[in-house]
Amino acid sequence: MRIFGLEIKRAEKQLTPVADWRGGWGWGGRTISEPFPGAWQQNADEKRADILCYPPLYACLNRISRDMGTMPYLLQQENADGIWVNVENPAYSPVLRKPNHYQTAQQFRESWSLSLLLHGNTYVLKGRDARGVVDRLYILDPCRVLPMVSETGDVFYQLNFPTADNLLPATYPGEQIIVPAREIIHDRLNTFHHQLIGVPPLCAAYWPAVTGLKILKNASTFFANGANPGGILTAPAGMSETDADAVKSYWNTNFQGTNSGRVAVIGADMKFTSFAFKSTDAQLIEQLRFTGEMIAQAFGIPPFIIGIGQIPAGMKVDDMMGMYERLALAPLIDAQENLLEEGLAISRPLGIEIDTAPLLRMDPQKRAEVWGKLASDGIATPNEARKPFNLGSLEGGDTVYMQQQDIPLEQARLNKAPTEAPAPEPTAPEEPTQEEQERALVMAITKHLEAA
Repeated sequence: MRIFGLEIKRAEKQLTPVADWRGGWGWGGRTISEPFPGAWQQNADEKRADILCYPPLYACLNRISRDMGTMPYLLQQENADGIWVNVENPAYSPVLRKPNHYQTAQQFRESWSLSLLLHGNTYVLKGRDARGVVDRLYILDPCRVLPMVSETGDVFYQLNFPTADNLLPATYPGEQIIVPAREIIHDRLNTFHHQLIGVPPLCAAYWPAVTGLKILKNASTFFANGANPGGILTAPAGMSETDADAVKSYWNTNFQGTNSGRVAVIGADMKFTSFAFKSTDAQLIEQLRFTGEMIAQAFGIPPFIIGIGQIPAGMKVDDMMGMYERLALAPLIDAQENLLEEGLAISRPLGIEIDTAPLLRMDPQKRAEVWGKLASDGIATPNEARKPFNLGSLEGGDTVYMQQQDIPLEQARLNKAPTEAPAPEPTAPEEPTQEEQERALVMAITKHLEAA
């Protein structure tokens, strides 16, 4: 049997499915059937689709996945100077630009991140061409993939292809296919229970999300009832059960829902006593903020990134994004880079880099200051400083320029100004020789005769 250009055979050795820690929690499925003991009997199961609609949880998932999607894959090569430069390679560049026929590279990275955050595992199936080169990548539904281990310790993956899934090139209705680990890129988060099973942050964020949802549902019911809480009607002793049911029916019919707030006139000394908490008494806003902070903590996101709480005083936008990138995104980025290099068989001097520039993009004024400083300090050339602003190259702009007065420190030490030399001491004049005395006498007699 062939699938995605790969010959798939039935495993000859005994394979043991990896025990899934999720068990009764059902994180691998669509329904959390036992959020608390006895919930199933009370029909109180929680749908994951409902939990994901809780605003702070949705914000965390959306923020991380969308930001991961905006950062493109770069194929780079290390040159002789140890500098990594962007390159094109026919064996790797096409699949990095277009992983499959139904997703862009951005959508592929978003799906990768969402699968990891929701399930703790991302399974990417490789598709190969006739040469055996990986030219397609498909993100599988984690609920339909089961890691397995052979007697010799080799890892395999059991794939359950649904009949309705037509996104893959070929489907196998009702058939389970086992592929070796070399055909699967498996990214996984915290492996608390088994090295092949990742635990998602959604596990830790579950209870805060359920609590917040229940608060919102109660608040919705409260305000749908005109913000009037429930209560009890009391009457003097001796009221029969039939009369009590009649009064209750009359009250619910005329003073609930859209009729809430109408004036009620009752006799027989009856009184209404409210026993439900008001939203202010229950500190609704504080409770919702607390659940949001706990969810952000599970995902490693500073709360102010998703709009919870106040931004710390003195923190700038660059500082905020830098903190967010280091705490929440850096581990995901490193894992994708390493897994893609291994999965596509990329080795040095080639490598894959996820470009974080779109995420850490500075405002125009800040960029001008940074690049201007780099160019003036001789770190970057003028043309390199112009490129981020989409400006063309200039003649002579590929040369690093420095200030003329800037000289090496050693040269400054050697060229220091010399100290002033002391004046020479005067010496006594030497006695003239006999010849010099006779010459001087002849010149003096000549000048005297000429003067006469």
